[in-house]
Amino acid sequence: MAVSRKSITIILAFFAIYVIWGSTYLLNKIAVSELPPFKLASIRFLVSSIFIFIIAKILKVSIAITKRQLKNAIIAGFLFLTFGNGVVVWALKYVDSGFAALEISAQPLVVLILMWLLQGKKISIMSYIGVVLGFIGIYLLVSQKELISQENQIIGMIMIFVCMVSWAYGSLFVGRADMPSNYFVNTGYQMLSGGIMLAITSLCFGETWSLPSSWSSDVQWSMLLLILFGSIIAFTAFNYLLKEVSPEKVATNTYVNPIIALILGWWILDEKITLQSVIAAIILLTGVYFINSKRVITKPRIIGR
Repeated sequence: MAVSRKSITIILAFFAIYVIWGSTYLLNKIAVSELPPFKLASIRFLVSSIFIFIIAKILKVSIAITKRQLKNAIIAGFLFLTFGNGVVVWALKYVDSGFAALEISAQPLVVLILMWLLQGKKISIMSYIGVVLGFIGIYLLVSQKELISQENQIIGMIMIFVCMVSWAYGSLFVGRADMPSNYFVNTGYQMLSGGIMLAITSLCFGETWSLPSSWSSDVQWSMLLLILFGSIIAFTAFNYLLKEVSPEKVATNTYVNPIIALILGWWILDEKITLQSVIAAIILLTGVYFINSKRVITKPRIIGR
């Protein structure tokens, strides 16, 4: 029986948000080994935003924006990209890529807690179970002696958690803020503003800027893949899937991304996968499943990846 073109497109789109987004942790880890973190993130999002606006013009999509929408896009750009992504890239200097992805998989837990604290959201029994499992998984993950003993690992883990809070608050903010109606254009403005703020942050920290021609080939390829695949293709696939399939099916990337990141980190960068990490992953991802099972979270915000 022939498979329809739409079915193939959906399969390819899921491949994009599963594998491509799962691989961005590895790509960032490779690039940050040579490039300063805020410079790396700034270049990625500035170039990506330019490509997005060019594509929008080609598709004849209006990029008009009001002053209020621009202000909100700048706030979202800071929460998701300047702080949320920039600091994670910095943390990858000290934390394994697979470990970072696994810790970030607990983001739905953080979103749920903020919804309860800030919006008075009622938590279902299934979600309570998910929260408990999530905290157990996080504890098992961060309590490993192999990790705690390494230099700057603890501060890296703490900063990743703070970034998760930034992403979670950004999700709640964007859900109620006046933003550009076109999701693609909305992302372009967030990437542009976030990239500019990252560039300013880079200069404030005295990071050295250099031309791409001076980078190693591994870093050049990592940056190219982050821009074209991680920021443009995968996000477009995500936006397409939100219109074609149910949100909870799209949210399954929350479970797959850390597994992809762990495998790639072990295979390519020789990162260690301990038995405790595997157990923590199973418990943590099970908790995330319980949290998502009642659809207490709206559209997942993953723009920072």
